[in-house]
Amino acid sequence: MEKFFYPLTQRRLRVDTHIRELTASVKLSHKSFIQPLFMDEGISSPREVNGLPGVEVDTSSSILYSIEQSIKGGATKFLLFPVPANKKEQDFDFSFATSVVKSIKENFGNDLWLATDVCLCSYTTHGHCGILNDDHTVLLNNKTVDALSKYAAQLANAGADCIAPSDMMDGRIAAIRNMLDALAFDNVSIMSYSAKFSSQFYGPFRDACHSAPNTNALPSGRQGLKNRKSYQLSPLNINDAIASSLRDEKEGADILMVKPAALYTDVIAAMKQHTLKPVAAYHVSGEYAAVESLAEKGLLNREAAQLEVWTALTRAGADIIISYAAKHAKEWIERMEY
Repeated sequence: MEKFFYPLTQRRLRVDTHIRELTASVKLSHKSFIQPLFMDEGISSPREVNGLPGVEVDTSSSILYSIEQSIKGGATKFLLFPVPANKKEQDFDFSFATSVVKSIKENFGNDLWLATDVCLCSYTTHGHCGILNDDHTVLLNNKTVDALSKYAAQLANAGADCIAPSDMMDGRIAAIRNMLDALAFDNVSIMSYSAKFSSQFYGPFRDACHSAPNTNALPSGRQGLKNRKSYQLSPLNINDAIASSLRDEKEGADILMVKPAALYTDVIAAMKQHTLKPVAAYHVSGEYAAVESLAEKGLLNREAAQLEVWTALTRAGADIIISYAAKHAKEWIERMEY
């Protein structure tokens, strides 16, 4: 009988840690991570985010300590989400956010890189990402863009290194870039939430920022705008995600973003085929909470699972990862088992 020979071509590259390290196609680095920060004007002591163990909403004093501890752990890039105490329908007061940015930069200077989210959902009484018409049935694009541009300019003036518009309005990148350049903030970068999908996985974040859309009926009995599907991307349309991202690039975005990330690795991969701009992947609160929930039940190893998520995002093409565990990235990556 003829004897067949089966060479162990692939398994030879898996036999021990050393060869797996040498041949890994993904090389994680904590320097590619951004740590989100929440700060609520209306609280007097830090509170844990519902569904996100270990993630807190800070006060004006505790946030400085949180940043200091994160820097000690190796995290030096941050994405700030200010949550004002007072909410309106327009003519917003951005002084709380600008005071936070100024305080952070005065305390840490160039020891950190600070991006600031730019959206109106935490400022509005209705929780939508912009200014609504009188019937609360339509989000007014141009009025919203005007407000966002003013907000971005104030944040840049306060010392923000990067503006991160998450509202998904048409034309907001061009408007913000023009505003920043006109005010000589040409070195302030823009990280656009260019592919932000209407998703069920934002729940813990919306709890932290008090930004869930208000679905209560209006006094007239009519129902207002119930969700964000009229301005955020449909999960069913990857072409819209790519087109929106390329438009934002042309308008002046320096970094493009996919949000959520773990469920949209196909979008990350497709975007990398169309742009040379850096692509950020936001591992959102619901995705993160799913890992935490399984870890709390002893059904997986938290650290190993987060590393696996980060590996998948990087393998898909992400240059930057926004994660609620970014402050642990240096420690976890250094002891990662190959």
